[in-house]
Amino acid sequence: MSITIFSQGRNTSRWESALKERRPGLEVYVYPNTAPPADQVEFALAWNHPPGVFTSFPNLKCIASTGAGVDHILRDPELPEGIQITRIVDEDLTQDMATFVTAQVLNHVRGLHRYKEAQRSHTWKQHSYKRTAEVVIGVMGMGVLGAHTAQQLSKLGFKVNGWSRSPKLIEGIGAYAGTEELTAFLEKANILICLLPLTKDTANILNKDTFSKLPKGAYIINVARGEHVVDEDLIDMLDNGHLSGASLDVFREEPLPEEHPFWEHPLIHVTPHIASITNPASAVSQILENYDRMRHGESLINVVSKTKGY
Repeated sequence: MSITIFSQGRNTSRWESALKERRPGLEVYVYPNTAPPADQVEFALAWNHPPGVFTSFPNLKCIASTGAGVDHILRDPELPEGIQITRIVDEDLTQDMATFVTAQVLNHVRGLHRYKEAQRSHTWKQHSYKRTAEVVIGVMGMGVLGAHTAQQLSKLGFKVNGWSRSPKLIEGIGAYAGTEELTAFLEKANILICLLPLTKDTANILNKDTFSKLPKGAYIINVARGEHVVDEDLIDMLDNGHLSGASLDVFREEPLPEEHPFWEHPLIHVTPHIASITNPASAVSQILENYDRMRHGESLINVVSKTKGY
């Protein structure tokens, strides 16, 4: 019995410990440092794996993402056919995302960042703010993370609309779907939150055309993938005053290069991809459940559609 971890640029020790603690006797390998014979690798745990690496394992049956996203797997042009791909669906991950987004929304609505700046200059000045009932929030992507985030914001008194590939009917949340309803969705959003999966249809969706359809002064929060944003378009729309600011947790290149203009832009709040980080101790149960299901020939949980990309 073994699981092989494929991950570039990440410390895998917490996953190793969680797997061994929950399943004593399970052999856990970390490629390329350790690995069983190629024909014995059946279950892979992956994040940002080396492209093409899976072609070396003829009996591989499942690739399990260590996070909610799977674009890092699906972008591999040499991904073997017939292998099931799964993702993490975890309550901790979901709640962490909702909490982070809520914090960014409230910081913007109440203008809390202004007072930190005022404190540095010993300036005592009160600023006006909007109340929750005056703000319309648009959530792009109504999967597990998006739906829960939308519901949490709605409970705080915000008017919340959701936009997705197909209609998602959630009590208290306005429902918009498809390209034909995107403009109507955008025109109402004072705050736009991106929680879309990254697919060929959603890449670069946060562009000048999208931003121009938002109300003047709209605020952008991207916690999905950096490839959703056209960086130059965002800067242009901030500089011309159409957008009031942006909170970005994900980027096209991570870590964000030192010379990138996002670092110094006064209207952009940068965080280092920390909105929602998988907790191996919490998520390991579903990894092991799928491992057992694979070994017994049973249907897996949280399987990804390669066609849809999520």
